[in-house]
Amino acid sequence: MSSGLPGFRGSDHIGITVPNLDEAIAFFCDVIGCELIYRAGAFGDDEGTFMRDQLNVHPRARIRGVAFLRCWNNSNFELFEYDSPDQNNVAPRNSDIGGHHIAFYVEDIERAVEHLHHHNIRILGNPVVEPVGPDHGVTWLYFLAPWGLQLELITYPTGKDYEAETQARLWDPRFT
Repeated sequence: MSSGLPGFRGSDHIGITVPNLDEAIAFFCDVIGCELIYRAGAFGDDEGTFMRDQLNVHPRARIRGVAFLRCWNNSNFELFEYDSPDQNNVAPRNSDIGGHHIAFYVEDIERAVEHLHHHNIRILGNPVVEPVGPDHGVTWLYFLAPWGLQLELITYPTGKDYEAETQARLWDPRFT
């Protein structure tokens, strides 16, 4: 018997709740370079339990709007703007349960950092180059979306060392 989800083929999209849908679309499209695919209107359940049962949110939570973005390389983001009586307006940090970040691969991290500076994006620290180990040759840097979502730039133009030793690898022509 095989393990895992039957028919599993990978991730389809990442859902992100944002404080302002229009501003988030502008950030992801104008600063990051994603493409808006579609927008959908508001919905909620004013009397029933659909929102709690289906989305694990407060029963009176309301989605003000949804946007679906394509960010190259088949990465899709579904942005939600919620209004909810019990909403937490503080973005989780990486160290918090449920903390997360999204990494964007770039070909030239220095040019990408200059671009972020040009758009007044908060950058955390300086690029880190991994000197040894499975991520040898990887360069990365964290930055924040205007509302605090943690993001990362990453580049590995000569591949990742662990790719030579695994069957569960990203496509890399050096190892085919």
